[in-house]
Amino acid sequence: MNRSAKSVAMLTEAELLAAPEDEYMSPAQLAFFRQRLVEEEASLRAAASETTSHLQENEAEPDPNDRASSEEEHTIELRVRDRERKLLKKIQKALARIDDGSYGWCEDTGEPIGIARLLARPTANLCIEAQERHELKERQFGG
Repeated sequence: MNRSAKSVAMLTEAELLAAPEDEYMSPAQLAFFRQRLVEEEASLRAAASETTSHLQENEAEPDPNDRASSEEEHTIELRVRDRERKLLKKIQKALARIDDGSYGWCEDTGEPIGIARLLARPTANLCIEAQERHELKERQFGG
């Protein structure tokens, strides 16, 4: 078992892409994506903590122009963190899908999402075709 744990740790993107179809979402592949998601989650949490510290340091700027610039920077930073907060939720859902065995499979069709798509977007829960249909429906009906 130690050997398989070692091979999981050494799995590369190239090996994922080259793997045969019958290895799709094998334990080694799931371990690769779990590690990637956990690392992204840790990075986002560190950035959120940094933002909190930065906003708490908020010095009152005497010059109105400097104060406006500082407030604009904070607004932009908070917008970015809000997007990251939403991404954190997607990461947590993806990790839950790994745990329940549904990770890598399209929620609409049950078809494989695909290694290349998951490498590009590890939180993907729809295959490309289903995602395109979903986006088309959103554009047509506003949600």
